[in-house]
Amino acid sequence: MAIRIGIMGYGNLGRGVECAIKHNPDMELAAVFTRRDPKSVSVLTKGVFVCGVDEAVSMKEDIDVMILCGGSATDLPEQTPALAKWFHVVDSFDTHAKIPEHFEAVDRAAKESGHVGLISAGWDPGMFSLNRLYADAVLPGGHTYTFWGKGVSQGHSDAIRRIKGVADARQYTIPVEAALESVRSGANPDLSVREKHTRECFVVAESGADLAEIERQIVTMPNYFADYDTTVHFISQEELLRDHGGIPHGGFVIHTGSTGWEDENSHVVEYRLKLDSNPEFTASVIAAYARAVYRLGQEGQTGCRTVFDIAPAYLSALDGQELRKRLL
Repeated sequence: MAIRIGIMGYGNLGRGVECAIKHNPDMELAAVFTRRDPKSVSVLTKGVFVCGVDEAVSMKEDIDVMILCGGSATDLPEQTPALAKWFHVVDSFDTHAKIPEHFEAVDRAAKESGHVGLISAGWDPGMFSLNRLYADAVLPGGHTYTFWGKGVSQGHSDAIRRIKGVADARQYTIPVEAALESVRSGANPDLSVREKHTRECFVVAESGADLAEIERQIVTMPNYFADYDTTVHFISQEELLRDHGGIPHGGFVIHTGSTGWEDENSHVVEYRLKLDSNPEFTASVIAAYARAVYRLGQEGQTGCRTVFDIAPAYLSALDGQELRKRLL
């Protein structure tokens, strides 16, 4: 029997999840939930219901795992704990500084209702988090560095779009090349977040909007822009669609460490992602973790999890024998 997936929110990430389901034969899309008029939303999968968000609870018997595709700024802090009362849930919450409190909220709701919730699935947090953990465990006492980009951050772009007077926006995260090369050389520099990355924002303002106030809110936004050198460009919608229509991203996790009795041997571990589509890759990671959440639920487990808590075999559609044969 296929794992029945519900999608809450049908933007770039929601469409990416729908595509990921198509690539996983053990899954099927049960329904899509939207805050828009359901009649105005056309999905790719034939025969799938598009419903209003307020209809979700009434379909709890038809959905095995609900994947939440809202933004981390305002949607997921409310939606994930609320829906964990009714469903097994997976989200891609990516505000790193607030992950502990988000975990606690989802954990309470999931344990009270007997469900499993998994938060912060994606590539960072997510795949990069795992690589930071593996490298640090293998080479303890070393130095770990994470660089993002150059690419479009969905979460940061969404945060800008929620500012009053903003019609649309794209935000690029750009690694500082000198910092990247210094790390690769084994110099182990002590870098602030400002020294590692810059942020560049392309903003379409509504007619009559206060551009100075929009820029001020962007560059001072805690957890998103306040700690970075941030440049804001105001452009037209046509320019945004023409020059910034794609959603590429990627980055690096680099860990340096040493072995030997006198630390005489140095090592560099580097993990890289180069993505044509940030939301589609994020969605593919989420789909794999939805499989894991379903399996945990079938075992009777409850509460919140992160990628650190999931055994790798739970992510794969293959059984243990096939995994050992093909991948070990």
